[in-house]
Amino acid sequence: MNGFFESWLRIPHIGELFSVVAALVWSFAVILFRVSGRSVHPLALNLFKNLFGAALVVLTAAVFGLSLAPALGARPYLMMAASGILGITISDTLFLASLNLLGASLSAIVDCLYSPFIIGLSLLFLGERMSALQIFGVALIISAVLTITQKKHERAIPRRDLMLGTGLGIVSMLTMAAGIVMIKPLLASVPLLWAVFMRLAGATASLAIVFALHPRRAELLRPLARVENWRTMAPAAFLGTYIGLQAWLAGMKYTFASIAAAVNQLSTIFVFILAALFLKERVTPWRTLAIGLAFLGAYLAAVG
Repeated sequence: MNGFFESWLRIPHIGELFSVVAALVWSFAVILFRVSGRSVHPLALNLFKNLFGAALVVLTAAVFGLSLAPALGARPYLMMAASGILGITISDTLFLASLNLLGASLSAIVDCLYSPFIIGLSLLFLGERMSALQIFGVALIISAVLTITQKKHERAIPRRDLMLGTGLGIVSMLTMAAGIVMIKPLLASVPLLWAVFMRLAGATASLAIVFALHPRRAELLRPLARVENWRTMAPAAFLGTYIGLQAWLAGMKYTFASIAAAVNQLSTIFVFILAALFLKERVTPWRTLAIGLAFLGAYLAAVG
């Protein structure tokens, strides 16, 4: 079985292919998370998707005879768990809250800050450098984010929700980028499925502590028991957490972080289209302009 996977991973540009898959499945997951977020609190939804994804990872490991407890020493375990806390517990909770406030299409624009954050943190901690083209790309993304925060262009969303949602989205992208950059050097030498499992385990454990201390935990968790909510939560978790997280980390593992980040931003276009088709979110000239600026800026920032 290991020989099969090894031969499969020798496909040219396999990292880029994984990144495309991650962008596509995450786009569908975002639409489903948006619907789920109407009745489920972001903290509870985050806990559900992590437990659901972790259970499927354990099942996958059992079916293929893969170990989720390799002898790697304490440091890799701690690094992956910390990455999960930063990039899933904090980032995904903020992302889901931002998604509820902004809607899928505007959230996709803010998410384009993911690429420059990846590049900026790689510059600081991995010794990479930014070109003039990358700096121009970052400026385009910032201009797109500033465009959507102008109330006169987004009358359907209250000013407070627009600003709060944008702020939460920005911090979400920063913590997501930090969570992946901190483990990028480690990814090359550890099993992919184990990395996914440890990030989910760290996130789930930290969320369990949050709920243990939360005064409204019963109220927040109650919607998870409603069968009707599972109709969107379960497929969202399957796509976004089980398939999407594995594909995303595989892209980061098998190609350069900047290239993977550029391809990941295809989700911006996918989400914008799907939000218009399935959520009936408005397609205005200003949103279209912002999407175009953000996507072009993300591409230039990542490949410049």
